[in-house]
Amino acid sequence: MNTPVYLDNQATTRVDRRVIDAMIPLMDEVYGNASSTQHEFGWRAEAAVAQARRRVSALVGALPEEVIFTGGATESINLALKGAARGDRARRNRIITAGTEHRAVHDTCTRLEAEGFEVIRVPVDRYGMVDPDDVRRAITPGTILVSIMAANNEIGTIAPLEALGALCSERGVLFHSDATQAVGKIPIDMHAMHIDLLSFSAHKMYGPKGVGALAVRAGRPPIRLIPLLDGGGHEKGIRSGTLNVPGIAGFGVAAEIAAAVMPGESRRLSGLRDSLVEGVNEALEGVRLNGHPTLRLPHNANILFPGANADAVMMAMKDIAISAGSACSSASAEPSHVLRAIGLTPQETLCSLRFGLGRFTTEEEIAYTIGRVNETVRKISRKINQKTNQKTEMRRANAAPAH
Repeated sequence: MNTPVYLDNQATTRVDRRVIDAMIPLMDEVYGNASSTQHEFGWRAEAAVAQARRRVSALVGALPEEVIFTGGATESINLALKGAARGDRARRNRIITAGTEHRAVHDTCTRLEAEGFEVIRVPVDRYGMVDPDDVRRAITPGTILVSIMAANNEIGTIAPLEALGALCSERGVLFHSDATQAVGKIPIDMHAMHIDLLSFSAHKMYGPKGVGALAVRAGRPPIRLIPLLDGGGHEKGIRSGTLNVPGIAGFGVAAEIAAAVMPGESRRLSGLRDSLVEGVNEALEGVRLNGHPTLRLPHNANILFPGANADAVMMAMKDIAISAGSACSSASAEPSHVLRAIGLTPQETLCSLRFGLGRFTTEEEIAYTIGRVNETVRKISRKINQKTNQKTEMRRANAAPAH
């Protein structure tokens, strides 16, 4: 077994070799601009994009013409939320979301608040689950859209998308979901789930970085999005800019592979994840799984190790790549807003680690990780206990009466 072991697959994934092989010709031989309709180089590039659009749409239960390619999930989220809100601001101004959303949603909503929109953030329970009844109560005639992520990027909890989508459809409100962590890992069917706007990315599902998609439900009434970018009117005028043909083609292959292997891959990864959780739970006292015990992503384990600072554990285990939360928030010293929202104390949030398993994770790597985590947490806990005992003895000595 080689080290370091990579268990940060919710931050990004290794690109599947089959994806790389599909991309190389589009950087070397088929290098035309997909918008160049006057010659074969452009036609071949456009054909590659069309094939990818079919593959990506099939993965999420959309029509090919409903898929808009973007530079990533963050752009897709911004386009969905800002585009829909600004497109309907003359009639309505309320947006409903949850307190555990990814920063891409949270910060976009904060920006819209500064523009005068009203943002309602519904609470979650101790597992990070949104109650559709809370959303129902928050919807008013002035509500433009509801945005609830399909699966949480830190704790892996899966949202009741079908119930939320049906509720929004019934009330005539747009339903957006950030499905970045879910697509390719669990089944997503945007039409069956009544999702109007679906954001996701290639690099979370063994595709390249720098390419994502926004699926926009077609039909009546039409969804009006104000574009973020002005330019050549690419992607039906919704997302201007020369298409990243190699990235889009890679995205398509990654989607096709995910659709084929998802059932078996989910079973394998959930088994490895359960082994990891059981392995540390049996050896260490007070260990707790953050998030829903069963309604969670198959490859996610967010674990609280009481008394063991997460940063100290990671620094002591440089041979294992894990994280203390969202990669997009790693520069912040603030406690995780997701863990705080499910009721953890600030200290507990700083003692929680996220393990993200993936397609290339092996049984040997999980066995190795269990041993290293148990050993490291015990050492750190012993040091903390020794320091605590020393401080207690010093306080007793200082409090003792002089003779």
